Amino acid sequence: MKIAIRPIPAAVAFAFLFAVSVSAQAQKPAAAASPAAPAAAATPPSGPAAEAAPPAVEPQGYTYDPQGRRDPFVSLLRRGSDVPRKSGPGARPNGLPGLETSEVTLKGTVATQGAFVGILQGSDQKTYIVKAGDKLLDGTIKAITPDSMVITQQVTDPLSLEKQREVRKVLRQTEEAK
Repeated sequence: MKIAIRPIPAAVAFAFLFAVSVSAQAQKPAAAASPAAPAAAATPPSGPAAEAAPPAVEPQGYTYDPQGRRDPFVSLLRRGSDVPRKSGPGARPNGLPGLETSEVTLKGTVATQGAFVGILQGSDQKTYIVKAGDKLLDGTIKAITPDSMVITQQVTDPLSLEKQREVRKVLRQTEEAK
């Protein structure tokens, strides 16, 4: 009778050895813990030595210490004004100073004594009358023209080289600009 010996694939051999080593490691701590448990239950500690022993302290969680490095758990995809702001009372001022550039819409302009004022609608559905120099949460109104308004926005993106940018709010947006 002739017996054919075929080679075992390396992946199957590795999986078998890994399973054997894991099961052997799992059995060792259980065997070591079982003899100590009845001995501890049979002789409860008493006297001043038992009171002086501190209780075992287990770590509650891991805290990351950056030591000047970037936090690897913060997504790089969230940039600039996407950073969540503090919630609760006192997080933002009321009115126009509490609105960001992206939260206002230019609804109209009015010509006054040699200058223009703008009519803005905020995300709070309130209307605000503004002039050049008024401040928003993340910028300042630079100029108002008959058909647009320019806001100098402070860029809070840590990866951006520019710290300010000009945002133009147009009075009548065309379909292409929307």
